[in-house]
Amino acid sequence: MKTLYIECNMGAAGDMLMSALYELLDDKQGFLDVMNSLGLPGVELEAVRGTTCGIAGTHMAVTVNGEEECEPGEGQEHGHHDEHSHGGEGHHHDHGHGEEDHHHGHHHAGHFHATPGHIAEMIDHMESLPEDVRRNARAVYDRIARAEAKAHGCPVGDVHFHEVGALDAVADVTGVCYAMHLLGAERIVVSPIHVGSGTVRCAHGVMPVPAPATANLLEGIPFYGGEVKGELCTPTGAALLAHFADEFGNMPVMKVSGTGIGIGTKQFDQANCVRVFLGESDEGCPAQAKGKADCCGENSGAVHRDAEQNGEPNGTITELVCNIDDMTPEAISYACLRILEEGALDVYTVAGTMKKGRPGHVLTVLCSPEDERRIARCIFRETTTNGVRARRCEKYYLTPGVEKVQTRWGEARVKTAEGYGASHVKPEYEDAAAMARENGVSYREAAAEILRCREQTDETCNRQRGK
Repeated sequence: MKTLYIECNMGAAGDMLMSALYELLDDKQGFLDVMNSLGLPGVELEAVRGTTCGIAGTHMAVTVNGEEECEPGEGQEHGHHDEHSHGGEGHHHDHGHGEEDHHHGHHHAGHFHATPGHIAEMIDHMESLPEDVRRNARAVYDRIARAEAKAHGCPVGDVHFHEVGALDAVADVTGVCYAMHLLGAERIVVSPIHVGSGTVRCAHGVMPVPAPATANLLEGIPFYGGEVKGELCTPTGAALLAHFADEFGNMPVMKVSGTGIGIGTKQFDQANCVRVFLGESDEGCPAQAKGKADCCGENSGAVHRDAEQNGEPNGTITELVCNIDDMTPEAISYACLRILEEGALDVYTVAGTMKKGRPGHVLTVLCSPEDERRIARCIFRETTTNGVRARRCEKYYLTPGVEKVQTRWGEARVKTAEGYGASHVKPEYEDAAAMARENGVSYREAAAEILRCREQTDETCNRQRGK
């Protein structure tokens, strides 16, 4: 299995993660060309070689109008460059959490302030990036917005991105998402995260490390402090890791094909870097590789997050509903497709009778609360409705997963869902259909073969555990 391991011994920050992943890419110049054509005003990325404690690596310099945010003046404690380069460099500017140099030491003529909706629109217009990259970038910012809203006790819609919303910060987030897309790892494992220690001064006063927003983002994720003073993990770094990680724990046994090192500018007694390793790992028990905690071993060393939270709802979801009686079925089908591409979680229609006996459809769209306004705009754009009803609902859901099963007809994927004492298993339709066509059997036979092989795999796992 193609596996990416991320080592966060000196925390994590957006630019350091991007720098490390950049070193693994085959077409490095192609990556830079795309990133420099996103349409971010005045933004340019340059990969700069450097060293930390004698270890060579890359620092991704992000400049705006030819200037990179400079380091604080002499006598100040921590060095940094752009908005997130502090993961490992002592602090960050994310959302107003940072050192006292918030009001000096910057080259930018004022920081970019925006709401989550503004950031989402900016990302949506990066048409040179694949849709899944833009979707991941929006999701990372959604995580940050929720964490900030919780930290400051305000609605998500009232969050204003300060330094994390700066143009160079948007480049960092989209750069990491694009590099992840290019690498195409099937399994991403992240080490426990070093967050630093002490306090950090920001616009709100002196705050403990990790800062409140970072702590919110790291809920359910293993992290630790240490002797290093300062903030090593930024909200952006935490959000990126929380979004992409399949599991957290020790480095798995893997045959490494490439190593990437993203370095910070601050010098410590230990190497100030994020390291990433790309290679092949032995799946062992497929359930373990895809997130089933402690399968085929009582001490796997990995921490898996369970969606089941003591019987409480997992979170909140928005339901957008409207009635349509003047669109053709083909037009409605296309609208549903576009709404899904916009980032909706689910879209469906139910036939109904409208005013004056006209046949029509009730369109229902499910999305995250942070995406509500953007998805509503898409509904108005793609359909003929003049009004959309919005409902906030608490949602219980099972933790999804994907396993790979080896059958006599080849490999196939299986969708899983677990939590609240329930477990659901279903063959991936495309794999079962392809298997049926290629081997001259019915879909029903192909699906049954996939499930039979999965059950045999589970029995093997249980025997290895002594059950």
